[in-house]
Amino acid sequence: MRLLKYISILVLAWGITACEMTDLDLQVDPNQVAPDQASVNDLYNNIQLEFRNVFTSSQGTPGAMARMYHAGDFLYQTVTSPTTLNGLWFNAYADLFPDIDALLAITDQSPGVFDIHAGSAKIMKAYTLMTLVDLLGNVPLAEAGQGTDVISPTSQDGASIYENAISLLDDAIGQLTGTSAGSPAVELFYGGNADNWIAAANTLKLRAAINTRLVDGSAGSTVSALLSSNLIDDASEDFQFRYGTERNNPNSRHPFYNSHYEVGDGPYLSNYYMWLLHASKLQDNGARLEDPRIRYYFYKKVEDAQAQDATTYSCFYSILPDQSAKPDHVIAVDPNLPYCVVPGSGYSGRDHLNGEGIPPDGPIRTSYGLYPGGGQFDYDQYEDTRQRGTSGGLGQGILPLFLSSFTHFMRAEAALTLGTSDDARTQLEAGIRASMAKVLSFESLVPATMATTVTDRNGSSTVKERYAASSGDVDAYVAYVLGQYDAAGSNEERLAVVIMEYYLAAWGNGLEAYNMYRRTGYPAKIQPGLQPEVGAFARSLFLPAVHVDRNANATQKTLTDRVFWDDGSTNLY
Repeated sequence: MRLLKYISILVLAWGITACEMTDLDLQVDPNQVAPDQASVNDLYNNIQLEFRNVFTSSQGTPGAMARMYHAGDFLYQTVTSPTTLNGLWFNAYADLFPDIDALLAITDQSPGVFDIHAGSAKIMKAYTLMTLVDLLGNVPLAEAGQGTDVISPTSQDGASIYENAISLLDDAIGQLTGTSAGSPAVELFYGGNADNWIAAANTLKLRAAINTRLVDGSAGSTVSALLSSNLIDDASEDFQFRYGTERNNPNSRHPFYNSHYEVGDGPYLSNYYMWLLHASKLQDNGARLEDPRIRYYFYKKVEDAQAQDATTYSCFYSILPDQSAKPDHVIAVDPNLPYCVVPGSGYSGRDHLNGEGIPPDGPIRTSYGLYPGGGQFDYDQYEDTRQRGTSGGLGQGILPLFLSSFTHFMRAEAALTLGTSDDARTQLEAGIRASMAKVLSFESLVPATMATTVTDRNGSSTVKERYAASSGDVDAYVAYVLGQYDAAGSNEERLAVVIMEYYLAAWGNGLEAYNMYRRTGYPAKIQPGLQPEVGAFARSLFLPAVHVDRNANATQKTLTDRVFWDDGSTNLY
C-alpha cells in the first residue's frame, strides 16, 4: 500500500510539472476557432451551405399551404406545429448569422480584399431576414446572438427587419460595385461574379417592394427606380444553388432526388398542382392544352392512375378515385378540380389536406421529375423511380431561389397594381419564355435518355423528338396564355393570369408561392381542403418551439396572425 501511495504521489508531481511545461493556463480553447484564426474561404464555404439549409427548411410547408406541395393533415391547425420550423430557426440563428458576423469581423480588417465574400454574405443574410419575417412575422434581430448578455432577446417588428435587410442589400451593392477583389475559392451561386451578386441584391429589393405594396404607399416609386438597375433578367444571373451527383461522403444531390430515387416512397405530390399543368387549360374545341413543362416537372409510374388496385388508394370519400364521389364543396369551387388522382392521366398524388393513412401506393405514386431536382425525364416508360440513386440526372438539380422568370412576373404584377412604366403583357410573355427555356435546359443532364430510340406503330424516333417540348409547343402555350390575358376585362383579371403563370414557373420554391398567394389571393379557384371544414387559412406559421420554450420574452402566435405586409384584403382558404 505504501509503495502504491508513493507511485501515486510521483505521478501527480509529474502531472503538475507537465501541466506547467505545456502551459495549460492558456485561455484559448483549441476546439473553438477564434475569428482571427479562421480561414475566410472555409468560413465562407460553411456560410453557403448554411444558407442552402435556410432555403430548404423554409420552403416546404409554405409551399404546401399554397398547394404547390401536398399538405399532409386534415386541418391547417395540425398540418404545421411549433416544431415545424425548428430547423429554420437553428439554421438561421445558430449557424448562418453567427458565421456571417464572424466573416464580416475578419473581412473588415482588410478593406477591399474580401469584398465579394462580405458583400454576398450580406445578401444571404438579408434574404434570410426577410424569409423569417415572411413566415413568422416579428422575430429577434438587434438583441439576437448576444450570448449570456441577452438570454431572452425581444422580437422586432417585421417592417423594421425588412428595413434592416434593405440596408444590408444597399451595403452589399456599394461593396460589390467596381470591386477588384478576388473571388472566393469556392462560390456555389455565381462563381464570384460581383455583377451577378449586385443583380441579386437589386432584385431582392424589387421583391421586397412588391411584397410590401399593400402597406407601403411608396412601393410604386421604389419599383420604378429599380427598373433601370441591374436585375436578374437573364438566365445567366439566376440566383440558384447547384447540387452535385455524389451519393455518399457527402451526399451532394438535390433533396427531391434523395426522397424519390432511393428506396423510399417519398412525399406525395399535389394533385392540384399536377392537374394545373395537365388539364386546367381548355381550348375552344374543348381539348386540353398540356403544359410543355409537365414531363420535366413530374414522373408518372403508371399509365392510368384510376385503374389500379383498390388497396393502393386513400381517397377518403370513396374506395376508388371515382370522380363522381368528389365532394360538393370542391365542385362548388370548380367542378373540374381533381379528386384523389389527376383523372385521365397517370398522375397520382394527394388532394389538399388529405391526411388519410398511407396505403401501399409507392409503385403508383408520382415522383419528382428532371426539373429542378435532377430526376428522370418522363417519356411514358412507367418505371419505378426507386432505383437506389442510379437513374435520371442523378440529383444534379438546383434550388431556384430567384430566377429571371420570377423577375418578369413580378414586373408584370407591379405594372398592373402600381402603375409602373413596364408593359405587363410583355413581361408576362418574357416570364413564360424564360421559365420554359430554364426547364428545357435540364435536358442536358440526361443526354443518353434524350437520344434513346423509341419504336411504336408510328415508327422510330428519339425521346427528344417524340416527347421533349418543342419551340412550337412553347409558342402554342404562350399564345394561349396571351389570349387569356387579352380577353381579361380588368387589371384584376389580368393579374390573375400573371400570377397563375408565376405560380407554375415557381415550381421548387414554395416560399414564393405562399407569398404570392397571400399578397394577391391568386391562383383563383384554388383547390379547397378535402373536408368542408379545415379551419382558418394559415396566414403565417407558428413560432418555432425552440424559441418560445427557451425565451422568457417569447409568446406563441396563432396561424391567423398576419405578417406586417399582409393587410388581410385577400380572401384565402
